[in-house]
Amino acid sequence: MPKVKVARKSTWVDMTAMCDVAFLLLTFFILTSNFIQKELVQVVTPTSISEIKVPEVNVMNILIGNDGKVVMGIDNQKKREELLDKISKAYNLNFTKKQIAEFGLSNTFGVPVAALGQSLDLSPGDRAKPENVLGIPADSTANEFKEWVRYARQVNPQLKIVIKADKGTPYGKIKKVLNTLLDLNENRYNLITGMEEAPKLPKL
Repeated sequence: MPKVKVARKSTWVDMTAMCDVAFLLLTFFILTSNFIQKELVQVVTPTSISEIKVPEVNVMNILIGNDGKVVMGIDNQKKREELLDKISKAYNLNFTKKQIAEFGLSNTFGVPVAALGQSLDLSPGDRAKPENVLGIPADSTANEFKEWVRYARQVNPQLKIVIKADKGTPYGKIKKVLNTLLDLNENRYNLITGMEEAPKLPKL
């Protein structure tokens, strides 16, 4: 007796619900993610076994490159604009509205005060080029870094200082920064290091 062939039917799955969930997840991750901006100075940190987490808000970042150039910045766009206003009054400088807005959007800056206006006129890409990152003067004769830290503290008294230095930076360059902070009675700060596996203790 001949076999009866059952007609094959194509399977159809409604993917609408799956697409909705995927887009909801994507939106969630975008809204809750913290995008890291490119740093003006590339720093390769030394390693340590410390597991203390660095604060994420109310932070003053201080970067020291392997050539000793000092770069710094604070979080919060409004506070950055207030900081620039104090610096402009202290050094009798005038910045345009566009320059003020650009400074507010920059998470770090690293040029002498006299060259700041010219630096802010550059595009963010050109501003980050090594030849345009001159570093903030931190010498005893012209310690502009000290004034930046002083006024940053006035703008936001809750700031926590975070120092990130390259493992190849000469100690003398780092000492200048630390001595400046000491002069301002800034004795508490975090040092950024890479993670290193803790040594295993011998079994007893």
